[in-house]
Amino acid sequence: MKTTISWWNLDKSSQTIESMRDYLREEGVAPWEDVRGMHSKFWISDPANNLWGAVVVWESSDAMSQPLPPNRATELIGYPPSMRTTFDMEVLIENGRAGPWLVGDALEEEHA
Repeated sequence: MKTTISWWNLDKSSQTIESMRDYLREEGVAPWEDVRGMHSKFWISDPANNLWGAVVVWESSDAMSQPLPPNRATELIGYPPSMRTTFDMEVLIENGRAGPWLVGDALEEEHA
């Protein structure tokens, strides 16, 4: 699995955390609901530092490479993320259970 974290510093944007929340409520979530190979996406904010962001968990590198919905956050904010990083996810525990996507043969055998 792959994970991408994107953060925008909103200091130079006319957008605010509240206006970005409005965007999510009005239109931001629906385009992402049926993206193939996307395990999950969640939007994050840090009001103390005026940051807005998103975390996306992908099932594979291939899933990340497909055509995706338009990046409306970049359009609204007016510039690309201030920081974006992608990394391998080694283990994901949801609701107290590790899933079948554990990385490495030993982990997969241990949880089979």
